[in-house]
Amino acid sequence: MMPLKTELAERIRTAALLEGEFTLRSGRKSAYYVDKYLFETQPDILCALGQLFAERVTARTTRIAGAELGGVALAAAASMASGLPFVIVRNARKDYGTGRAFEGALVAGDVVLLVEDIATTGGQVLEAAEVIRGNGAAVEKIVAVVDRCEGARENIEQAGFVFESLFTAAELRLPTS
Repeated sequence: MMPLKTELAERIRTAALLEGEFTLRSGRKSAYYVDKYLFETQPDILCALGQLFAERVTARTTRIAGAELGGVALAAAASMASGLPFVIVRNARKDYGTGRAFEGALVAGDVVLLVEDIATTGGQVLEAAEVIRGNGAAVEKIVAVVDRCEGARENIEQAGFVFESLFTAAELRLPTS
């Protein structure tokens, strides 16, 4: 049985909230850090997140995608919950083997639900979205576990994508930076 959203929020907060001084991927300093690996490696949390992502799948969705490394477990959980295949979008195109910027099957015409862990500015997920679009697929929407409410929504929507989050900073009772 999936926990209530408020219970899941508290479970994520308890498992992953670190307070102190941190440098985020964007280079900005923050008084807190939500360590995605501390919540993504907990089976109960990952299973519940997979179910919540699967609820956002529509009749048009043909594939789930997540960017390495944090989006991989989330995409796999969403894939298992929805029954749809998933794709791993690489942070950098590999220079051996197939040389692709993604792993798994992605074909022109696919409609992709792109999952993200923590959205601060949206930079990484926007890069992943461009890889998907560049391979002829459409990004139906981008869904993050946590929206820190620090510009990601605005940046993602300005780039022309639909954005949703499972939780906001307020819902997780995160400190203000």
